[in-house]
Formats: sequence, C-alpha cells, structure tokens
Amino acid sequence: MKIVTDCAADMRAEELEALDITQAPLYIQFPEGEVNSADLTPDQFYDRLEAMRPAIPTTALPSDGIFASIYRKLAETSKQILSLHISSGLSGTFNSARMGGEQVKEAEVTAVDTMTLSGGERFQVLAAAWATKASWSINAIIERLSQIRENTEVIYTLETLEYLARGGRIGRVQALLGSALKLKPVIRVDRADGKYSTVAKSRTIAQSLTIITDHLAEMYGSLPLWATVLHGRFAEGADALAKSLGERLNVKKLEILRISPVLGVHTGPGIVGTAVLPMKLVDDLI
Repeated sequence: MKIVTDCAADMRAEELEALDITQAPLYIQFPEGEVNSADLTPDQFYDRLEAMRPAIPTTALPSDGIFASIYRKLAETSKQILSLHISSGLSGTFNSARMGGEQVKEAEVTAVDTMTLSGGERFQVLAAAWATKASWSINAIIERLSQIRENTEVIYTLETLEYLARGGRIGRVQALLGSALKLKPVIRVDRADGKYSTVAKSRTIAQSLTIITDHLAEMYGSLPLWATVLHGRFAEGADALAKSLGERLNVKKLEILRISPVLGVHTGPGIVGTAVLPMKLVDDLI
C-alpha cells in the first residue's frame, strides 16, 4: 500500500523518503507567481512574506486532476492507496483528493480526512506509514487513525491575529477581532469538525504558553505523551513552550519543528504551539 499526504502535515523530507510517502503539493500564490510550498524553506518564505507587507499571498490546493495523476502513477506499483489530508474544516484538499481518487480505476484509493493539520496530521501520516510497513490491514490502520484523531490535541498561540484575519481563516476566532489584533489568542483545532476554536486570550505570549500548558495538563494528566512543538520563525517561543511542557507533562518524546510555509501564510512568523498524542497509540508501531 502507498501513502499520500500534503505538505500541511509538516513532514520532514527525510521521513517522506524513509517511509516512501508521496506528498501532494499545496501552493502559495505570490504576485510574481505560484510556488509549491515544499520548495521553500520556512526562512525563505517568511523573508518574502515580510517583504510584501501589507499585502499577503494566497494559497491554492491541488486539483482533483493532480491527485488523480499522483494516484495513477502510484497504481503502477500498488493497487491500494491511502491518502491522508488536512482537515476538511480548514481546506478543500481532502475533497479534491476524494474526487481524484474516484477517477482512478487502476487502484483502490481511500481518502482520509485527518480533521486536523500540522503536527496532528503528521501523527496520523506516520502511524499509517509505520502500520503499512508492519503489514497491517487497511481496516486496522483506519481504526488506529480514528483513535489517534480522537486523542490528539493541536493548540497554538499567535503574536498577532493579523494574518488569520487577512487570510480569511479566522472562523470562530472572529469574536476576538472586536477586541484588538494585538491580543495573543490560544486556539485549538476542534476534533468534532476540524475547525479552529478559541480557548482563551491573553496580553502576552508568556501567558498564552502557560494557558496551553495548563490546558494540556488538565487534558492528559500523567499519561506518557509525544509532544511536537511547532513554530513559524519563533524559536524563543518554541523553546519556552518545550520547557514548560517538559516540566508539567509526562513527555516521553519531544520534538521542535517548523511549520510548513503554506500554513505560515495564515499565521505569520509568530506562531508557536504543539501537537500532543498519548504514546500508547503508537508504542506498538515505533
């Protein structure tokens, strides 16, 4: 079986190669032309983002035809394809993948709505790839992905709401706009519909990081956890959050990664957050 995902999963290049995962493109549209997000380093992207202020680039998802082409190529060597994508509550990518799969008769394509993004999506992609290597059945993999989805928390804060507002991705965070773009909101991905939802708001990043840690401590207690801290171009905030999580939670595996440029379009460089998963849901796969 072949695994497909998109670059909103924040997969590292070495993971894609080692696990034979195909990454569908997500595009950033600058005034001078369209770029595949995967072709830009985070720093290259944020340099361009800052240079074009107050304008902001837009994003575009792959067409169903692009997905169909990807699936047909993979069908030359595998008759089963599992395609996992950013939440349908935040992007049309999953629907595009599903429609692309319906056009392909050469293989059985199963499209999965991860109902999350970034590190949360990555947990599901890694689990699917590891389970495939271990010869799990498609049904067993889908069941495990469901369990991971139900137990993953993706939560973050932003230095400014400016980018979310200008990018049209504000969703239920909109209620905050009347207050001021200078507030530091704490935002999570709602597991029920895969959309953004506001947890709290504060006046400083330090306060927001404390709120994130408190939220996760209440949710997970002493459970052994895998925590992936993610940031745009905010290493100081990422280090502070990693330290806080390590002190308050039972973190068994800790990483600090950069988010994909295609997600940075909507958040700006000052995003810092984490994706957290109980280790028991991947212990038998790692």
